[in-house]
Amino acid sequence: MTNSPPPDPRSSRTPLGFDEFLAVVLALAALGGILFWSLSRSGRGFQIPSILPLVTAPEARSPVALTPQPQASPEPRAELAPIPSPAPEAIAPETPVTPRRQPVAPFPAIVPVPTTPTTPASPEPSPTQQVKFQDVPADYWAYPFITALAERGIVRGFSGGYYKPTDPVTRAEYAAILQEAFNQLPGSDTQSKFTDVPENFWGIPAINRAIQLGFLRGYPDNTFKAQQEIPRAQVLVSLASGLNLAPPALPEQVLEKFYVDADQIPNYARERIAAATTAGLVVNYPEANQLRPNIKATRADVAASVYQALVRAGRLDPIQSPYIAGVQQQ
Repeated sequence: MTNSPPPDPRSSRTPLGFDEFLAVVLALAALGGILFWSLSRSGRGFQIPSILPLVTAPEARSPVALTPQPQASPEPRAELAPIPSPAPEAIAPETPVTPRRQPVAPFPAIVPVPTTPTTPASPEPSPTQQVKFQDVPADYWAYPFITALAERGIVRGFSGGYYKPTDPVTRAEYAAILQEAFNQLPGSDTQSKFTDVPENFWGIPAINRAIQLGFLRGYPDNTFKAQQEIPRAQVLVSLASGLNLAPPALPEQVLEKFYVDADQIPNYARERIAAATTAGLVVNYPEANQLRPNIKATRADVAASVYQALVRAGRLDPIQSPYIAGVQQQ
């Protein structure tokens, strides 16, 4: 029996199959790729394009790959910045509120229109609202005269709803009433200056207007005496002068006929008062035949005579009153 040598251990290995060989190659390639990627990332200067697709997924997950993110972060923020700006532009045409509000605007403007006639600017329009004063009851002798003028803004009351009919009237206040009553009459454009009327006096426009219309004038010493309380005789003379009333043929007979106190009428006023009497401008209370020419005219006296002057001018309707003196000429 022949002794044979022991078998070689290397010869007992089974040769690798094709599948096993391919697996080994792939494993080595993967290990080599990983090793090569590690070396290239540490150097940051050596990259192989063919390997990049294999390591794209690890790069996105590695903490090292997040370092450049702060540089790219402003880009998304820059894209978000303009987003709010188009929002108002897109909303403006879509909201139907603006076109629907346009027809609503005229309604507040239409509401006050019916109220405008309630404040007439001149004596001609008929009054649309009544004015009542607490101290001028309906049975007061001058009630119709005062009320009619107050409704037209020619005379005004005081706070609290009072008219104070028995208070005297200054020449400046009387000029203001004339300005309101005869605001449409033509007149001159002269400007008067008086030594006793300061330039800032409230009644200068009314005084100038009354003088321009021929109702009033100053005194020979170039004074006006604006704060002087006007007597009844001056009121009647001013109205007859402003309306340019011609005196009657026999003024003295007219005065003696209608006034028991005709002898108290000043000489300068006799013809004008006779003309005012025949024109129906004189209203005497409590007696129609008692003129009392030199006493201070009250606010009621002035309202009654001014109303009668507007009747004479054809601008107001006559009022029936037992206190109207004289005979009105036609």
